Amino acid sequence: MDVTEFQRWVKDYYKMRGWSDLDIFVRIGFLAEETGEVARAIRALEIGRDRPDEVASTLEENKRELTEELGDVLGNLIVIANKLHNKKNRLFYTYVVYLIIMTGQCTLLATL
Repeated sequence: MDVTEFQRWVKDYYKMRGWSDLDIFVRIGFLAEETGEVARAIRALEIGRDRPDEVASTLEENKRELTEELGDVLGNLIVIANKLHNKKNRLFYTYVVYLIIMTGQCTLLATL
């Protein structure tokens, strides 16, 4: 799946769920939430969570969680770029997609 196909998929999926109609400031809130979830996933992967109220996850589970959260951040970035719809935003999220693909951090893109 290339960037254009992923953008189209995100646009269609978010529209189907009614998420693309949300105000841009709501989207920014979701992006902030998802970014926090990426931070949490990285912490679990790198140093562990060490919480008595949580069951420890395996390395593969932690990697999968990070992949999912990076995909959520990317989806939110694409929705925001689609809403603002200008070339600067397209360049921005294209660069983000490129970095994720090149670093192998988001297998979600390969599975869609």
